[in-house]
Amino acid sequence: MPSNERTPSDIHPSLTYDDAPAAIEWLCRAFGFTKRFVVPGEGNRVEHSELTLGTGVVMVSSPKPDDGRVSPRHLAGQAQALSVFVAEPDAHHAQAVAEGARIVRPLQTEDYGARGYMARDPEGHLWYFGNYRPGEYWEP
Repeated sequence: MPSNERTPSDIHPSLTYDDAPAAIEWLCRAFGFTKRFVVPGEGNRVEHSELTLGTGVVMVSSPKPDDGRVSPRHLAGQAQALSVFVAEPDAHHAQAVAEGARIVRPLQTEDYGARGYMARDPEGHLWYFGNYRPGEYWEP
């Protein structure tokens, strides 16, 4: 059933996973996302999905070879990282660790005051979760 609810965010990353259904469940358990919408496809595929965390949305799907979209586990390096605001980085970190997130930069307070950590999800996407929102240091 369609909803009138919309996100105020203007950027919506779209991530590719070999096992998109498992990734969606893991992202919800470990990182606190809420599954909002899933378009299933044949053979356990996800053609499109929308997960929310605060005002942010990420879209998750299965690989799309015609578009060159693959899971990062098939790449030689990292081309992106997602930065996500969370009000309580310590609690968020504890939940991610409890669910087996691979922490690649420990929970720490940065020189500019933000507190957060970096983790990889099971297929290799890189995530930063912290209490920083861009713009504080922008010139007027």
